[in-house]
Amino acid sequence: MKKLINNVEDVVQEQLQGMALAHPELTVKFDPCYVVRADAPVKGKVALVSGGGSGHEPMHGGFVGKGMLDGACPGAVFTSPTPDQMYECAKAVDGGAGVLFIVKNYTGDVMNFETAAELVAAEGIKVQNILIDDDVAVKDSLWTAGRRGVGTTVLAEKIVGAAAEAGYDLDQCADLCRKVNQYGRSFGVALTSCTVPAAGKPTFVLGEDEVEMGIGIHGEPGTHRMPIKSVDEMTAYAAAQIIDDPAYTRVVREWDGQDWAEKTLTDAPFAKGDQVIAFVNSMGGTPVSELYAVYRKLDEVCKAKGLTIVRNLVGPFITSLEMQGFSITLLKADDEILKFWDAPAKTPGFVR
Repeated sequence: MKKLINNVEDVVQEQLQGMALAHPELTVKFDPCYVVRADAPVKGKVALVSGGGSGHEPMHGGFVGKGMLDGACPGAVFTSPTPDQMYECAKAVDGGAGVLFIVKNYTGDVMNFETAAELVAAEGIKVQNILIDDDVAVKDSLWTAGRRGVGTTVLAEKIVGAAAEAGYDLDQCADLCRKVNQYGRSFGVALTSCTVPAAGKPTFVLGEDEVEMGIGIHGEPGTHRMPIKSVDEMTAYAAAQIIDDPAYTRVVREWDGQDWAEKTLTDAPFAKGDQVIAFVNSMGGTPVSELYAVYRKLDEVCKAKGLTIVRNLVGPFITSLEMQGFSITLLKADDEILKFWDAPAKTPGFVR
């Protein structure tokens, strides 16, 4: 294992200390650990909080700032943060208009954010939580019930963050976040594994001529392995999984202000004539130059399917440590989504 670390047990704390020194516009707390805007709480504004295991940077701490998140809760590498982190973070950022939790669909994240929502509500703070479950590759696994939450999380934090900045109330922010999740689909490809510092060895082993199709952001296995193909072939395969994905129906639990309520949600498939935001993401070890080759083919595939890319994002925004590979996210875009996608944002990991 070759990594820029001191002691394995100090990895996350030392990285956060460096982040705090590099970005005085953020405030980092360590007991329990969370990151907030230095100007938090912003009076009268809905506060957005997300979080998850470290190792996916810049998500989530790098997206704390004006126009995106108000707070983020980092766990240990690839390990969910705890309810007390989420609870203290929510209290620190609540400006009186309530708190929206944006939660990736991983079992630990879901359980801990649900507990935190109950604790926050008991304090008299309005709270809602919206699940992101956009990964078309795997439905149900050792890590999730239902689809995993991946690239659409980044887009939701940008779009809903802008809406909160513009004055949307808590219900409006929750409705928009739910819509972004229903409109977004993702698929990931790994060329190599990654190494969690505490493990000291790769999470899985791929042969020199193998790739893993449909991976998650923690190095979880995908749908299958296959011999490495050209960038055009791998991109076309990943794009087809997203664009041809049928309607997906599932039951989610959302906090209604007093208790948990179950909702049945259905994602509409992409259709000819749709406008989309295209997000081509590096899993951490893939250079941007190669991502542009992916984007080139993705644009071609979308045009052939009758989809028009009207906005794009290319780069490392939701990573898996040093994993080589890429993910594609397509988000159906309407006027509301485009308005807030185009709005200003200023965070360490995303500036517009």
